Amino acid sequence: MESGKKEKKDKAGIPERILRKYRNLVKILKSQGSLLVAFSGGVDSSLLLKAAAEALGSNVLAAVVDSPIVHREEIKTARAIARQLGVRLRMVRSDDYLAEDFKKNSPLRCYICKRALFRRLLDLARKEKLAVVAEGSNLDDELDYRPGEKALQELGVKSPLKEAGLRKAEIRLLSRHFGLPNWDRPANACLATRIPFGQPVEIEWLARIDRGESFLKKIGFSQVRLRHHGETARIEVGPEEISLAIEPENRQKIIDRLKKLGWKYVALDLEGYRMGSLNPFGRKRKT
Repeated sequence: MESGKKEKKDKAGIPERILRKYRNLVKILKSQGSLLVAFSGGVDSSLLLKAAAEALGSNVLAAVVDSPIVHREEIKTARAIARQLGVRLRMVRSDDYLAEDFKKNSPLRCYICKRALFRRLLDLARKEKLAVVAEGSNLDDELDYRPGEKALQELGVKSPLKEAGLRKAEIRLLSRHFGLPNWDRPANACLATRIPFGQPVEIEWLARIDRGESFLKKIGFSQVRLRHHGETARIEVGPEEISLAIEPENRQKIIDRLKKLGWKYVALDLEGYRMGSLNPFGRKRKT
């Protein structure tokens, strides 16, 4: 856009360029004929599911993974949004977290997990006579370390939001416009991302991390990660919410609850929440 030139917007105040991207997304989805959406209940896959329902109607199936690596809260949200959109829903139980190559927790953990999970979803799509499996990655996801993307490419899984050129901020704007209840929901990731690479992924700790993060959210933190470092729980919250964590009453509640869950030490990360803080190569800078 030229400097000083006002961007054209619709009556709702959404830039026309973003609406064009959404219309292109619907067009891309319509061309598939039928679709299985890997549906997490997050803002990205929710917009994808909404557009898929608009494009393909009853020829869409939302598949929600039920696994210990997924927040119970996320599963509940996914079910509610699928009902709101009137889309068929299938719960897919996954025991991929039990595989030894996953539990070893190497930097390829995400690749191993995605490969196993999406093979299962591709099998389900074939049984349901659905042409394509799609997931909700967007353009901004390319800024992070995501070895699982290789598995998606190998298996032929589609990423329509990325194909349509949509970024996270644009997805949130469209989601709010369409009345999706989770449009401002903080980004989330599987619970295994809370455990540093090289430290085994144990099911008991996944459950404790889930309960610990749910407790922290009830205190009022909007963005939170509970990182598991053996005997130590390291808490990341938004920098603007660090003061909430050190209020005497909250501080003691947090210490008591996390120690009761099994950690010996409780630490607050003063750097605050940042995406991919445990990634071996860090997060790429936007260019």
